[in-house]
Amino acid sequence: MINVVWLKRDLRVRDHEPLFNAQQNGNPVVLLYVIEPLLLADPHMDLRHWRFIYQSIEDINEQLAPHNGIILLQKGDVCGILQKIKDIHGSFSLFSHQEIGLNNTFERDKLVSEWCSINAVSWIESKQGAVLRGLRSREKWDKHWHKQMRAPTFDVDLDAVNWVSNSQLTSWNLSKFTLPIAWKKRPALFQLGGEKRAWHTLHHFFKERGKDYAFNISSPEASRRSCSRMSPYLAWGNISLRQMYQRLLKDWQRSGWRRSLSALSSRLHWHCHFIQKYESESEMEFRPVNRGYLSFPFREDRQRDNDVKAWYTGRTGIPLVDACMRCLRQTGYINFRMRAMLVSFLVHYLNIDWREGVVHLAKVFLDFEPGIHYPQFQMQAGVTGINIIRVYSPSKQAKERDPEASFIKK
Repeated sequence: MINVVWLKRDLRVRDHEPLFNAQQNGNPVVLLYVIEPLLLADPHMDLRHWRFIYQSIEDINEQLAPHNGIILLQKGDVCGILQKIKDIHGSFSLFSHQEIGLNNTFERDKLVSEWCSINAVSWIESKQGAVLRGLRSREKWDKHWHKQMRAPTFDVDLDAVNWVSNSQLTSWNLSKFTLPIAWKKRPALFQLGGEKRAWHTLHHFFKERGKDYAFNISSPEASRRSCSRMSPYLAWGNISLRQMYQRLLKDWQRSGWRRSLSALSSRLHWHCHFIQKYESESEMEFRPVNRGYLSFPFREDRQRDNDVKAWYTGRTGIPLVDACMRCLRQTGYINFRMRAMLVSFLVHYLNIDWREGVVHLAKVFLDFEPGIHYPQFQMQAGVTGINIIRVYSPSKQAKERDPEASFIKK
């Protein structure tokens, strides 16, 4: 009997509870990643995301090579791939993290659960971070978050795992997925995916870059260096939030760093907070949290589509708005303040329905994380009925955050 670890948004081998659980009984272990047609067709997904995923898979394979292991990369519907494995190998156990994703992945998970039940396959799911599925009240959630973040990590000795070898996988005669050439390209301005790259970026932050984090976080130019730049690695699971938080605690008493470390710590807390909100109110993918905005008189005139296109392509004529969008399209990253300004401009200045822009930004954010993206987008669009509506003035932001126009000129 084998144990299959199904990788999704958890592309790492350290602090990986499903892998930790799968290797406990000594059964052969195979890591499975499925290129799913539903995600290939998903409008939120972009070539930049698939490149990052591919780089992350390559990184894991490099780590597994000395241990005679490799990821089983397949293309197709997950249930169909699992059925092929069962036909070839017989009974197996399935291990994975819960995915706090889009509605399409949730519906897919329900099909996988049904398939496992019909085929007597045990599916053991582990919590993702501090997010609790089916949570009815967040009253004591903060204590739970701190407990989870300070708990021991789920690390395994890769050499002690009974890996299903590459030659064994080859003997299964499963069809191989031929990667598109475009996925293998590495544009110079994008962060590279992978567990090793995640740790390199984090170590460099604590070595020198992070000291001015709290002071440069709102600057579109300075933040590119002073911010942690860990968001894509967290979004695609190259590193766990617990690992990053515990690394932060090691420097908590470091002289001259307290303000920046405190600011970063609060944002790590917000990370799970927003994903937990999304998990509890996942309908926000399709409708505003405050249903009163369902009938809000957003624009329906002929010029609307042209204005959306101008916003998305960075050709509105407003310098900082266009600079931010062009930067996103070319690098996949801008800081939080500028992201909020982009949403504010679309909804509050152009009076365009937030749903006209939410997928556009998901495509260009290299760190697209559904559980953060939708709650944040609605919050900045002012359609939650909870948060104070914030209207960001692009000219005020430019004068205060880019006074020399260095970011705009670039």
